[in-house]
Amino acid sequence: MAEPRRTRVPLIADVDTGIDDSLALLYLMASPEAELLAITCTAGNVAARQVAKNNLAWLELCDYADVEVALGAEVPIVQPLVTTEETHGPQGIGYAELPEPTRPLSSRHATEVWIDNARRRPGEITGLITGPLTNLALAVKLEPELPLLLKRIVIMGGAFNHPGNTRPTTEWNIAVDPDAAKIVFDAFSVVPEDRRPVVCALDVTERIVMTPAHIAELAEVAGSTPAEVVSPDDEPGTRSTASNPVVRHLSDAVRFYMEFHRAYDQGGFIAHMHDPFAAAVALDPSLATTRAATVDLELAGTLTRGQTVADWRGMWGRGPNADIVVDTDPDEFFRRTIERVGALARSIA
Repeated sequence: MAEPRRTRVPLIADVDTGIDDSLALLYLMASPEAELLAITCTAGNVAARQVAKNNLAWLELCDYADVEVALGAEVPIVQPLVTTEETHGPQGIGYAELPEPTRPLSSRHATEVWIDNARRRPGEITGLITGPLTNLALAVKLEPELPLLLKRIVIMGGAFNHPGNTRPTTEWNIAVDPDAAKIVFDAFSVVPEDRRPVVCALDVTERIVMTPAHIAELAEVAGSTPAEVVSPDDEPGTRSTASNPVVRHLSDAVRFYMEFHRAYDQGGFIAHMHDPFAAAVALDPSLATTRAATVDLELAGTLTRGQTVADWRGMWGRGPNADIVVDTDPDEFFRRTIERVGALARSIA
């Protein structure tokens, strides 16, 4: 798949960083077409303040432009917060130990960042959400016109014709705050057809399988030494000795993720890279094949709260409110990731 001619994409990234969120941020920083306006932080994989610290640390490590990082919701709208350190590590970045950031957090709340940017650049900004939808839901409550002010949103979340990864029918980002997801999908039902939310659900993101070979290739592109070998035969917690700091920290983060996937019967010593795929789609929608559907949330089910339900055939009598990704080329995604993130790492060695 050839990449289209690159045009600038103004973005707000709303994240709960997170190992795969970390690679998503690296992908955005490595992509010249990404105009990263702000990073807003929500609780999910870890607490929101740890998310913010992780974001600041990755930006500083990569010597990236002074992007506003704003703290957002620290708890879901209704239910108590649940985090998942067993998946992402106590700080959310696996075994990685990033240098303490020196950049300050924004004085603004995430909702203000969303609303202010959208009002200043109506119809231009793409929103990328790789965590729970809490911040966006709160912003919509404060500014009901927000769905029409944004160009589009890309959501990593949900499971449709696929098992869940949190409960049998629910995906993590949605399960953390299903009430927020309901608010967002309802609110964005008013947007025109060509601006419907793009939903990257487990149906496709669990095909985005990172292996140790991908890490080795990325390190080679970065010019890191010695050769980066992440092996299932290593002792758990083995740390990278890579000369390149981006490679070293990314490898340490992803190793933790691979150990988790193996320990919890998630396909072996691999890592599903849900969030970087959504970042790539936000920059280039042609990477994804989508199918329109009407998406709603189950909030009352005793076993199914947080399930995303897609009406593919119009049985509810309501128009589509989302474009669900149903296919992609994982090899092309990893080609771009290795090329871009490897080059970024090489540039700051």
